[in-house]
Amino acid sequence: MAFPKLLVLGTGGTIAGAARSATGKSYGAGEVAIDAIVSEVARLGLDVELVAKTIARIGSQDIGWDQWDALHREIAAAQGDDSIAGIIVTHGTDTAEETAYLLDLTLAAGKPVVLVGAMRPTDAVGSDGMRNFANAVQVARDDRAAHRGVMVVMGDAVFAAPDVRKAATSNINAFRGFPRGPIALATPSSIDWFAPPHREGSSARFAWPEALPRVAILTAGAGMDAKPVEALLGIGCKGIVIAGMGQGNAPRVVLDALADAVRSGVPVVRSTRVDEGLVDRNVEVDDDANGFVASRALGPAKARMLLMMLIASGITDQERIQANFDRP
Repeated sequence: MAFPKLLVLGTGGTIAGAARSATGKSYGAGEVAIDAIVSEVARLGLDVELVAKTIARIGSQDIGWDQWDALHREIAAAQGDDSIAGIIVTHGTDTAEETAYLLDLTLAAGKPVVLVGAMRPTDAVGSDGMRNFANAVQVARDDRAAHRGVMVVMGDAVFAAPDVRKAATSNINAFRGFPRGPIALATPSSIDWFAPPHREGSSARFAWPEALPRVAILTAGAGMDAKPVEALLGIGCKGIVIAGMGQGNAPRVVLDALADAVRSGVPVVRSTRVDEGLVDRNVEVDDDANGFVASRALGPAKARMLLMMLIASGITDQERIQANFDRP
């Protein structure tokens, strides 16, 4: 009996990290080769064939265009390969939500694509990497996982890319979902899905670009002035996401500077520095008058990814940008 074949793309991160001490806090991300991790998983008897390929061996704070371009190319090729049942990407947790969302925006929803990471390195006491990887294998090989877009598997939970975020610095259960919570619970021996596939039949939302524009996140704070906005425009930012207070608010002088940026052709999206919640239009800030876009359910990190893709696709007017942020 032939087992399902899964492609495993390694980028590094804590799941491939080596601790300086089994009980200490420091470690080196990406020091364990993906082949070694796959060999360990193969001993668990999960009845799959794992084919490993290294994309990078870095902490996810350093991930960027070169790694994203390689990941997209390899995943797109695997989606067209009838011998491959699903794709797993091992990834650091710091930017997993950004990579997952970028891939979700630019890949058709067909075979399962699963990002998986760990909060503790491989040789630390209580390491969660092997269990998370085994859970990811179960998801990636499950026929019911198809047509759900890109997913993130962490802490026995499965999250859809548009919802997932890292909500704690070091807890094992560090990931949360908003506006939806987990779409499934997974263990090395079982999966419970909570809803049917939400992207069945959908193609990629955007074509993969040749490059991504510079878009910055500016965090609002009490007493700040307009100088940070001026600085971002001075280095050539093509878009700005404001991680605002509450429902995406900021001091008046900052909002005025951002409105000037919009008038100069730089799109501005209002998101929030608050951990969870919707940012709606025209609540405290007059978005219509200022030309701003409300991020709705997207936090600053994913709002930046979507704005970069929109600008790269030639979409820069407020109405069309807002329509994309309003999409579920």
